[in-house]
Amino acid sequence: MRQLCKVLTFVDEAAEAAGEPELAVLVVRQSDGLPGQGWWVGSWEKHRFTGEWVGPKARRLIDKLQREAFAYWQARGGE
Repeated sequence: MRQLCKVLTFVDEAAEAAGEPELAVLVVRQSDGLPGQGWWVGSWEKHRFTGEWVGPKARRLIDKLQREAFAYWQARGGE
């Protein structure tokens, strides 16, 4: 898992440099559809989310970020 988190961090850094939305937020647990601890810790600097990593507040943030990612790529025809 640590290696996956490192790779996803590089993917998101490259996306940000290209003006694209983050993609690591799409990698979620099957049990609740939320990212794991690695995402929350790694994305704190960017999102400053201070709530619990589960529950309605976490869900709202993740839903927002996932919608942004899907909308961005759908608008580009899935490039």
